[in-house]
Amino acid sequence: MSQLRKLPSVDLLLNAPQGNDLISAYGRPLTLDAIRNVLDEARANFPRDNTVPDQEILLNQAVSRLGEWTKPTLQPVINATGVILHTNLGRAPLSQAAQLAVQQVSLGYSTLEYDLAKGTRGSRSAHAEDLLKRLTGAEAALVVNNNAAAVLVTSPLWHGADR
Repeated sequence: MSQLRKLPSVDLLLNAPQGNDLISAYGRPLTLDAIRNVLDEARANFPRDNTVPDQEILLNQAVSRLGEWTKPTLQPVINATGVILHTNLGRAPLSQAAQLAVQQVSLGYSTLEYDLAKGTRGSRSAHAEDLLKRLTGAEAALVVNNNAAAVLVTSPLWHGADR
């Protein structure tokens, strides 16, 4: 077991040039978790391998671990299900015009809940409400982002009606 004493410390790995690069790229908490994780794995594998990985190997393993942990999990797929608005596949794709509009407004601050004309806090539902009322002829409109919310706001309990 004295071989395990050859494992570099967490601080040594964090303060190595590659460790500093990892902190810059991923932040200290996540880098610290990755380094602790690879050290724990090296300790657990020692009885079987009877080898102690050096600093470079451990830092390379930490790089791999951080890459795995931060890899985006959403990936494009082809919807071959026959269901056009498929909940599990992100519903409907956005048109190029919608993508551009989202991109333009998301590059900075927006009037999400601010009324420029009044100079006061506004309502986030106001952006779609007037347009939906004009399109449908309804007295009021509300946009929700899932079926459960739609069921809730259309239920008699939401409106305070007796059963």
